[in-house]
Amino acid sequence: MEVRRLVKHFPVRGGVFNTIQGHVKAVNGVSLHINPGEVVGIVGESGCGKSTLGKCIIRLIEPTSGSIRFDGIDITALGHAEMMPFRRQMQIIFQDPYSSLNPRLTVRKLLREAIRFHGVTPEAQIEEYIDLLIARVGLRKDAKDKFPHEFSGGQRQRIGIARALALKPRFIVADEPVSALDVSIQAQVLNLMMQLKDEFGLTLAFISHDLKVIEHFCDRVMVMYLGHIVETLPCLDLHERAMHPYTRALLGANPIDDPAERSAAGLKVLQGDVPSPFNPPKGCPFQGRCPLVIDRCRVEMPPLTPRGNSTDDRRVACWAVPDAPHTK
Repeated sequence: MEVRRLVKHFPVRGGVFNTIQGHVKAVNGVSLHINPGEVVGIVGESGCGKSTLGKCIIRLIEPTSGSIRFDGIDITALGHAEMMPFRRQMQIIFQDPYSSLNPRLTVRKLLREAIRFHGVTPEAQIEEYIDLLIARVGLRKDAKDKFPHEFSGGQRQRIGIARALALKPRFIVADEPVSALDVSIQAQVLNLMMQLKDEFGLTLAFISHDLKVIEHFCDRVMVMYLGHIVETLPCLDLHERAMHPYTRALLGANPIDDPAERSAAGLKVLQGDVPSPFNPPKGCPFQGRCPLVIDRCRVEMPPLTPRGNSTDDRRVACWAVPDAPHTK
């Protein structure tokens, strides 16, 4: 998956004649790549554009501009019929297991609908295939004849995972798949996803606001702020080598597990609010909250530039980080 300069702006209408008054700039020129078999985390505060980016990548919503390439093929402008073969290869696990399942359909019908539409398996084998999917996500066989309201949140999310896997996809966008679940259930669902990722050789874009989940589950992390990618780096280096002030602030706000360390370190809560995407600031989007802000940050948007050696794909968008390349 390769994305280049992806933009998504939502028009805001108002006034007597319902004219366009401006745009909510949800995603602003994002470029990224995801290698086969890789799990890339996309992290940031609520409202930074993570979910919009994920939905644009698989064209669940249409981007304003930019290009999306899957397996080297540009799918950005494909029509409905041309897009259908790619729909089967790209799926999504939604954030809310309570609203993403049709309440009027049993699990059997939910899965059968997608399987039959895309011709995943012959008609005579559909029931056997459904039984296999349900067992693989850790549900009992009789679950297929129940409605979504008869399940707990964790069980519903397992059904959502089964629905995504039903088409045998190669790429999945997991949009905060555990954020609506209890902590004890989160670990079960994450472990299940790790097993399925290895078993089916999946490639994932894993969206979350929780850096601990990202660090546990992903190979590489991309940090988003107000529609921009501000840093990318391997998850193994997240604590030791994160460079952008916003990434450092997210790490400082993470709860500490050890009570002894917790009392000594405390939480470093980032002050201020995320600017409005309807009227973003000029220059760096993080300038109003950044402890390292310099004059250049207020007038010029820093590019996402490589740092360190060329093999670890480490990039940072910041003028104030010490080894930033200051061009005249």
